[in-house]
Amino acid sequence: MALLSVADALAQILAGGTPVPMETVELMKATGRVLAEEVISKRTQPPFNVSAMDGFAIRAIDLPGLPTSLKLVGQSAAGHGFAGSIGAGESVRIFTGAPIPEGADAIIIQENTRHDATSVTILEGQPDPEHMRLKGSDFAINQRLVEPGRHLTSRDVTLAAAGGHATLKVHRKPRVAILATGDELVLPGEPVGPDQIICSNPFGLAAIVEGAGGDPEFLGIARDDRAHLAEMCAQARGADILITIGGASVGDHDLVGPVLQDMGLDLGFWKIAMRPGKPLMSGRLEHLHVLGLPGNPVSSLICARIFLVPLIELLGGGAISSDQTTVARTTVPLSANGPRQHYMRATKETDAAGIVEVTPVPSQDSALLAHLAMANCLIVRPPADAAKAAGDAIEILPLDF
Repeated sequence: MALLSVADALAQILAGGTPVPMETVELMKATGRVLAEEVISKRTQPPFNVSAMDGFAIRAIDLPGLPTSLKLVGQSAAGHGFAGSIGAGESVRIFTGAPIPEGADAIIIQENTRHDATSVTILEGQPDPEHMRLKGSDFAINQRLVEPGRHLTSRDVTLAAAGGHATLKVHRKPRVAILATGDELVLPGEPVGPDQIICSNPFGLAAIVEGAGGDPEFLGIARDDRAHLAEMCAQARGADILITIGGASVGDHDLVGPVLQDMGLDLGFWKIAMRPGKPLMSGRLEHLHVLGLPGNPVSSLICARIFLVPLIELLGGGAISSDQTTVARTTVPLSANGPRQHYMRATKETDAAGIVEVTPVPSQDSALLAHLAMANCLIVRPPADAAKAAGDAIEILPLDF
């Protein structure tokens, strides 16, 4: 039976996924969150005509030629505007951010004047529209400021604050439970037995989850025991996604699939045409999205990049990342690819002509974390891709985790 393609596997994983509920957060904590409800301005900005410079507010009609002297009748500062209005032959000392007095329609910067307590003499220069910020020139009341579905930036929250919002409605971060499996695993810092290895995958996966906008929770390590595995899986009931690591293949000690099916898992698939990452499992356990990742660390992290990140984006209410591949040039020959889509770890550099050149790392073994760490991109080889000569075009995907 033909293995499921990467594209079909991703489509199945995302099928039926809906954004998690929204919550209200303080503006200071909103950056990076996905906006769930549009932001509508509660006020006009600026709320009045404002001076953009230090200088003098005047009537342009009172400036027939230079030099011209005008009577100084008061001043306008930020937060302390001039209460009256400007009449013929009058001016008001004004500062940056101050309201422009009624009757004034021009600003003369102070560098072009000479003044004392009662008068100002305009020596040179002409009124410049850029010296005035007109009422509503930024936005008006009831104007839409930020669209829902957007990952809020510092610019967005600043705009929302200016629009009068102290809180925003955002999607709750998808909760992602991470469960490692295997008697051979111990956590970093614990004693390591002669037949054991350090459990490293959850730490990289948690970083990927956080980077994608999720809230990771490490449940711990489940032993190769049905009862203990079921007990650990049950701890994920309050999450939106359960990630299991290892134990999802077909060996005698691969218990994750059978245990989850006993718990009611609706299994979608458990093998795909991908390298590394063939033993990938997907299904639903009631509301819970379940992804069974391979135990090999490289396979686990790459599968998370391809499948978990879009799922978190979907549940988090944001736009799902589209195909982010770009074209580069291989520096070495590549043999013809087999029947599975191959994600080859590689390093990329840009030459003097601006061409991106890519070189595979020395080994593509899915257990070698050091080689993954030295890579900064993945070469994407479609199934049955023809052999490539040095200099041929290839597709690459950035390694952004």
